[in-house]
Amino acid sequence: MKKIALIILVLIYSSSNAQSNSPYEWKWTRDGIWTGAAFGTSAYGLLLIQNKEDITEAEVNALDLNDINFADRWVAGNSSEDANKFSDIPFGASFVLPFALLFNDDINDHTGQFIGMYLQSLSTTSALYSVTAGLVNRSRPYVYDENNNIGRRTSKNGQRSFYSGHVAASATATFFAAKVYCDYNPDATGKGYIWAAAAAIPATVGYFRLQAGQHFLTDILLGYGLGAACGILIPEMHKINNSSLDVIPVSGRNLIGEDYTGLALRYSF
Repeated sequence: MKKIALIILVLIYSSSNAQSNSPYEWKWTRDGIWTGAAFGTSAYGLLLIQNKEDITEAEVNALDLNDINFADRWVAGNSSEDANKFSDIPFGASFVLPFALLFNDDINDHTGQFIGMYLQSLSTTSALYSVTAGLVNRSRPYVYDENNNIGRRTSKNGQRSFYSGHVAASATATFFAAKVYCDYNPDATGKGYIWAAAAAIPATVGYFRLQAGQHFLTDILLGYGLGAACGILIPEMHKINNSSLDVIPVSGRNLIGEDYTGLALRYSF
C-alpha cells in the first residue's frame, strides 16, 4: 500500500507540473489537506459504523409502517437477494468507467492529476456517507419484512438505511467522468449522451437497492444528489482561473467554546 501511495503522489506531482492543455490545476496545500481530511473523516465514520449496536426483537416488533412517510412507505418490506446482487454490477462498473478517459491523450498526459481529483471526489463522498451512517439509525426496508430471519432484522447492519452509500459513490464516479470529459472536450458532440449515461448508471443502482430493501426512496435520492454534487463540484473547484468556486481554510470557536479548524467551500455568483 505504501508503494502504491508513493506512486500516486509521484504521478500527481509530475502531472500537476506538466505543461499542456489541462483545464485543471492541483494545489498541494489545499488539496492535500482536503483529501487527507476526507480520508481521516472516512476512517472515523467507519469506526462509528463498527461501534453501532444491534436493536432488540422488541424494537423490531414495535416498528410501525405508519411512522414512515408516504414517499417511502411503499418500499417497506422489500427484501430481494437477487436485486441486492444485481446492484453490485452497475455499482462496480461505475468505478471503472472514469479510467476509460485515460485513453484520451490529453487526459492521459495528466494521469496523476486525474487520479488525485478522482480520489478526492470519492473520499469526500465516503466521508459524508460514513459519518452520517454511523450517527443516524434508520431501519432498512427489509427489517419490516416479517419473513426475514430475526437475526438479520435485529443486526446493526439493518440500521444503516440513511442514506445510500452505493448510489452516492456510483453517482460520484459517473458524474466525475462526465464532468472531466466535457471540460477536456468542450466542443465535443454528443455530450448529452455522456451526461445521460452518467445519470442512468447510479439510477440503476438505486432501483436495485430499492428492490433489495436496502434503502428507502429518500435515501436513494439524497445519496444520488450528494454523490453527483461531489462528482461535479470537485473537478470544477480545480479548474484554472475559476474564481467562482474555491476552498478556503477556516478556524474559530463554536458556540460551546471549542476551537476548530477545517476547510470551507465558497461559491461566488
